[in-house]
Amino acid sequence: MTPHSLAFYMDVITSGTVLGAKPTVAPERVVEALGPDFAENSFDVHSMWRDYGMTEFFWSRESADHPWSGHHFTLQVHRLAHGRREAVEETLRARYGRFERRLRFEKLRRLLAKRGTALVEVPSDQSPHYRWFWQPESRVAVSVIGAHEEYITPGNLRVGDVYSITAPMTVEEVEWRKLRLRQHA
Repeated sequence: MTPHSLAFYMDVITSGTVLGAKPTVAPERVVEALGPDFAENSFDVHSMWRDYGMTEFFWSRESADHPWSGHHFTLQVHRLAHGRREAVEETLRARYGRFERRLRFEKLRRLLAKRGTALVEVPSDQSPHYRWFWQPESRVAVSVIGAHEEYITPGNLRVGDVYSITAPMTVEEVEWRKLRLRQHA
């Protein structure tokens, strides 16, 4: 049996959504999915993100007169390692139960493979400290601690722990990463 929190991560990676909310949806749709308890942040009238705890959604717009356009979401899985219950929003705790302090990538990858969902490694200019894995159908990317180094990786995570999960990572971004690393090789 899959622990409930693992089921959440697997659902996100296979669907490319958080409780059905796609990275491109309007802020109101995210409130419907995750609730009204968030911190709203902005650098200017063109960008905004909402921090629900572990989950963050990001939007941009042309001007203050234009509607928000969803850009991406990120699950800040590394926040769980601090052991604070509020790191996971109440909506997720109510639906999936308790979340472990660390998410081991190999366990997640193995469970996804049993479902027929493959993750492929993509190049990273953050290597060897962070490794990136991608699910092509859902366009979800998983960042994993690859090696420790003071001031570069969190000391409370181990090699093989998931750092974050984000969507979308487009085919174009994957190709750009490959080209960039070939040019710097």
